[in-house]
Amino acid sequence: MIATPPRILTIAGSDSSGGAGIQADIKTITMLGGYAMTAITAITAQDSTGVQAVETLSAGMVAAQIDACIGDIGVDAVKIGMLGSPGIAAIVLDRLRHLDVPVVFDPVMVATSGAALADEATVAAFERLMARATLTTPNVSELAALGGPAEMVRRGITCLAKGGDADGDLVEDRLIRPGMADRIWQAERIATRHNHGTGCTLASAIATLLGRGLPLEQAIERAREFVRAALLAAPGFGAGHGPLGHQAVR
Repeated sequence: MIATPPRILTIAGSDSSGGAGIQADIKTITMLGGYAMTAITAITAQDSTGVQAVETLSAGMVAAQIDACIGDIGVDAVKIGMLGSPGIAAIVLDRLRHLDVPVVFDPVMVATSGAALADEATVAAFERLMARATLTTPNVSELAALGGPAEMVRRGITCLAKGGDADGDLVEDRLIRPGMADRIWQAERIATRHNHGTGCTLASAIATLLGRGLPLEQAIERAREFVRAALLAAPGFGAGHGPLGHQAVR
């Protein structure tokens, strides 16, 4: 008998080059044994060198996608990435109020190429989403923009402070939980420019593993291993920050 896969809903933007966003999420969820569903928030024209154009969908259309997935298929975990507008952030929060499942929020503000993917009003709406999320996964610059580790603790937010965009030969990821000691993971940095979509991949991997019932620390640990394996398996596409090799991870 085939075990029923966990149903993972990813709410994020589309990356036309396939390296990040919805496309990276679907690959990750599928490779980790989940069933991927999507609510697309924005459509981007981008490649490994940057984002050329962005069109944000209406909040109503995003809500309709979420409702369609939840109403028919059901959901075991949610991953949130690029939101695109304050209206979409508000509608996502409204739908999450009715769900009792793990939520992983990757507060996407800037693409790997440096393109801004969230305006100030959208970032201001992040606080309410972080309060609802099981885990928030900011990188160094995003964490700084959100107030830093002390501010996360003050707000009662559990976050994985990612160190992939910090300097140094070691990559350190730190799980920060109010009232608990930090949990730290360290690993040698993988020297490669093919790192497009690492944040999306990590967040969707954690969501999938939480949807399978793994405890938070174990889900993070296995998700980090998946990302590192995908970095090592990158196919070498593109002239800039190329995509990971999701399909090659076993």
